[in-house]
Amino acid sequence: MLGVFSSAVVSPPDELVAAGSRTPSPKITSTALVNRFIDGHPSSVSVQIGDHVQLAYSHHNESPFHPRSFAAKDEIFCLFEGVLDNLGSLRQQYGLAKSANEVMLVIEAYKALRDRAPYPPNHVVGHLNGKFAFVVFDKTTSTLFVASDQYGKVPLYWGITADGFVAFADDVEILKGAVGKSLATFPQGCYYNTVVGGLRCYENPKNKITAIPATDEEIWGATFKVEGSTVFAGTK
Repeated sequence: MLGVFSSAVVSPPDELVAAGSRTPSPKITSTALVNRFIDGHPSSVSVQIGDHVQLAYSHHNESPFHPRSFAAKDEIFCLFEGVLDNLGSLRQQYGLAKSANEVMLVIEAYKALRDRAPYPPNHVVGHLNGKFAFVVFDKTTSTLFVASDQYGKVPLYWGITADGFVAFADDVEILKGAVGKSLATFPQGCYYNTVVGGLRCYENPKNKITAIPATDEEIWGATFKVEGSTVFAGTK
């Protein structure tokens, strides 16, 4: 799955911007990146949302343990990969039918977050048990909400394209050569929400997350460390 968002929607960590400025640092535009995804993934589906967002997904080379799905409802768009172990109880919690799958559950959970403000975002992702990564975009409010499970079992990567779009993808090969040295692993157990102002750890949302720039010889733009923890978020 792939999502690209302009600077009108999301402001990436300064450390990734700085890493992407290193040379040599080959990059391509967001449109070229989406076209690369479509060309390399048979039967892929892409969605253009206004001038600032493009989403794409495919079931090509999909893991049976981490299925991908896409849904849109009430101008809320969601890419989801993985499985939720507590999907049944979450359906009851959010009043959904037994046929509702993970991607619809995440949309409803996001709507609860948005409409019951100040409902804490960490409560939404903190209640999701399983292996997952998702990207949610709310066109009505121009809000981006991205999250990875606590142990990073479903990989997610991000970086910055030549035209300044922030790209999220589950396949690192898609971003290699497209986002230069800004390429980084999205930190496990964390979420990015444009309403709350960036990256947070959902176990300790008040703790600061520090992005540590990688060395010039490394491909990763930065690693992320949660304040008060000895573990680097996003490491495997």
